[in-house]
Amino acid sequence: MKASTLHYIYDPLCGWCYGAAPLVKAARELLPVQLHAGGMMAGAARRPVTPDLRAFVMPHDRRIAQLTGQPFGAAYAEGLLCDTSAVLDSGPPIAAVLAADAIAGRGLDMLARLQTAHYVEGRRIADDDVLEQLATELGLEPMAFAKALRAPAGDGVTAHVSETRALMRRLHAQGFPTLAIECDGAYEVVDLGPFLGRPAQWSAWLREQAAVGPAA
Repeated sequence: MKASTLHYIYDPLCGWCYGAAPLVKAARELLPVQLHAGGMMAGAARRPVTPDLRAFVMPHDRRIAQLTGQPFGAAYAEGLLCDTSAVLDSGPPIAAVLAADAIAGRGLDMLARLQTAHYVEGRRIADDDVLEQLATELGLEPMAFAKALRAPAGDGVTAHVSETRALMRRLHAQGFPTLAIECDGAYEVVDLGPFLGRPAQWSAWLREQAAVGPAA
């Protein structure tokens, strides 16, 4: 069996990353998945919700739903995306993923919960109180999470995103999501297009390419 890792370049506010969530879930059953957050809407790129933003996002969301079967809730489409007091900011949810990983090795679980909270429940995942509620729902120790959340919130997130961007340049990655299999130190970027909405076929392909069997 080859030593294999699936590197997942993502952003918590990327709709296509949400569309790929079932593939990530399936991959976790077969091999280690390492997260790399890209900061698509972090820092100067954070965006307030506006009617123009909603008009831009909605056709993409409909396309993602059609291709992947992933649900987009009314609380998101008719709630959050109509709330002009809301701000879309990747930084805090990235900090939450790093915090969950640091205290419990559960960054992937936090990412999945963040995506559901945003795209289905229409929650403001850039707000610390929402992030702390989600951590509690996952069973993470509240005080430990709150402390870890604030630890990487500045330079930690910036450094992590910088490392991700360097990896993207190395892989010639075009955007989010990007998945790459690492085998014996070599990276192979995966074309996700044929597998969106087809997690069973994805799992079969992964077993063949990465030479792995079901997780013990």
